[in-house]
Amino acid sequence: MAEENEDQDVEEVPAEKKPMSGKTKMIIMIVVGLLVLAASIGGTLFALGFFDSDEVDLELGDGDEAVEQVIDNKPKPAMYFPIKPAFVVSFPSRGKQRYLQVDVTVLTREMAVFNAMQTHMPLIKNRLVMLFGGEIYDELQTDEGKELLRQKALETLQQVMQDEIGKPGIEEVLFTNFVMQ
Repeated sequence: MAEENEDQDVEEVPAEKKPMSGKTKMIIMIVVGLLVLAASIGGTLFALGFFDSDEVDLELGDGDEAVEQVIDNKPKPAMYFPIKPAFVVSFPSRGKQRYLQVDVTVLTREMAVFNAMQTHMPLIKNRLVMLFGGEIYDELQTDEGKELLRQKALETLQQVMQDEIGKPGIEEVLFTNFVMQ
């Protein structure tokens, strides 16, 4: 019973909590603000692909020479180059004058090729006009004929780029409008 009295006499008195001072609150707010800022920057860099490990640097060498190569697993983004205005050519067919109007867009993945196409546009247009004008109207009416013409246009443009900049550089030629009359 004596123990019970002692337990009852001793009451635990919680220590008084001091209210936070203005400086402590300010320090906590600054730390939280810096954490939010760091998380925001990190998230932005991650979303933009800054932390991608797809690029690998290798050093190869024999003796004094070291060659650095970058291996990139991702394909470069496609760049579409529309050739304007549309090509209009005429050719005879069964005693009548026939016309072909075709809009051409070129697909490349290299800025150097894109710039070279702008530089050599008169040559490109000349070669395509000569190609389109030399076709047979009846053959172009079939899907196979149109596809064959597209392939010929691709080969023609790749040859122009090969001659002018030393590499074909053009991946596709697309006919975005094809009208025969």
